[in-house]
Amino acid sequence: MSSSDIFIGETIGTAVLILLGCGVVAGVVLKQSKAFEAGWVAITLGWGFAVLTGAYISAPLSGAHLNPAVTIGLAIEGGVEWSKVPIYFLGQMLGAVIGASLVWLAYLGHFHAHLADREIVGGPGAQDTVAADRQRTTGAGPVLGIFSTGPEIRNVGQNLATEIIATTVLVLAILTQGLNGDGKGLGVIGVMITAFVVVGIGLSLGGPTGYAINPARDLGPRIAHALLPLPNKGGSDWGYAWIPVVGPLIGGAIAGGIYEIAFA
Repeated sequence: MSSSDIFIGETIGTAVLILLGCGVVAGVVLKQSKAFEAGWVAITLGWGFAVLTGAYISAPLSGAHLNPAVTIGLAIEGGVEWSKVPIYFLGQMLGAVIGASLVWLAYLGHFHAHLADREIVGGPGAQDTVAADRQRTTGAGPVLGIFSTGPEIRNVGQNLATEIIATTVLVLAILTQGLNGDGKGLGVIGVMITAFVVVGIGLSLGGPTGYAINPARDLGPRIAHALLPLPNKGGSDWGYAWIPVVGPLIGGAIAGGIYEIAFA
């Protein structure tokens, strides 16, 4: 794979992943969406299909990592040259920002209506709403959850451990499936299995932190949230932002080490 193929494939694939993944969250969260309050199962299924779609699109070009933790795990396992790791990272981050920006564009009117609702953002007579309390205590704005993750109970050790454990499961599941004969990534069945694994992780381990399990998936949209022109959007919770980056990277490295010890 050439460097340009890797960069283009990861940019496009990650953009599609984030567009569909954050898109399902927007549909469930924004009050005037037809999918409003569809629930956690809808979100986990949506993210699974987002992985499936982004991976199928990008696999012929880059092998469809779409996740720095996966790239780290594959580099430790030996399936990726370390010199190409930064190229994967750049494509994944750019794609994540693009995907989040497309969600903003697709739901632009809904964002504005949601963020003008006094029950959501507070205002005269609504200063004690749950959303207002959360923003005051955590720095997370009322639509940040559409873009990036956040914990239900803020505990650094627990939050970090959750992301490490969940990402280890994901990356180990990918590594143990093996690669295509051409070395370009998972086959058709492997991509589908990975999508199911993502759904399973969301249902089983997503409750505490929202299961970032992907540094680009969290950091790219968080940057987009900070930059996009949305009224009353609130803060981007940068105090928490390192956990869904560091945790998945550690998890990817652990999965690569487990694979080398137990399966190689």
